[in-house]
Amino acid sequence: MSTARPDASLSRPTRRTFALLSPLFLAACVSRAQQPYEVAYQGPHISAEYLAMYGERPDEAHPLPATDLSEVDPQFLRRIVTYPTPERPGTIVVDTDNRFLYLVLQGGKAIRYGIGVGKQGMSWRGRATIRRKAQWPSWTPTAAMIAREPARNRPWAGGMPGGLENPLGARALYLYQGDHDTMYRIHGTSEPWSIGKSVSSGCIRLFNQDIIDLYSRVPSGTTVVVLNRGTLSVPEPGEEGFDEIPAPPDDI
Repeated sequence: MSTARPDASLSRPTRRTFALLSPLFLAACVSRAQQPYEVAYQGPHISAEYLAMYGERPDEAHPLPATDLSEVDPQFLRRIVTYPTPERPGTIVVDTDNRFLYLVLQGGKAIRYGIGVGKQGMSWRGRATIRRKAQWPSWTPTAAMIAREPARNRPWAGGMPGGLENPLGARALYLYQGDHDTMYRIHGTSEPWSIGKSVSSGCIRLFNQDIIDLYSRVPSGTTVVVLNRGTLSVPEPGEEGFDEIPAPPDDI
């Protein structure tokens, strides 16, 4: 990343930006979706807008601490961007190569979220539909995962309940093609340093604050388009189900 000083015009929010952002300071601890910002990262100083956006969420079933942004590339923070696309507003577009997820808006705009892409996230591309949504989802390791790391994963053979240590994070969106579970997941993470990077496991991970925001904006039935321009990953023998099995029936 360039260390050049940001352009002065970007380091000073405009009067219009202040007008748009002012109500959001009052809503920082409210459970409704926080609006994204058209603001620029300001060098080593993290703006108050982003500190609020990624601040603690004591209203959650598992109170969520603030996300440490000190080791995060600022391009992966949530923002509104220009994004011309033939996809309809409300569609999710996952760009695995560039590590971004877009929620398409009206007028050639989109909300852009930074993502981390695991091995499973590089295993599939195409169009699917969100058929299941879960808040603080449970997670169960596959038999292959237990065999690889028994000390770490065997205790959760019967399922790990939702919580801050759960690898699926605060929310999960489950993708289907018709009645077929693609095993592809969009979910949260408690490892913010992994956003913007290729990681060893998992599908598509977002900051927990970002997956909470996305979850609140998209209903079941939302179309998801996964762009994967490279060579698709192939699971090892015994890993055909990957790391994230279908959610239990009582998830919503």
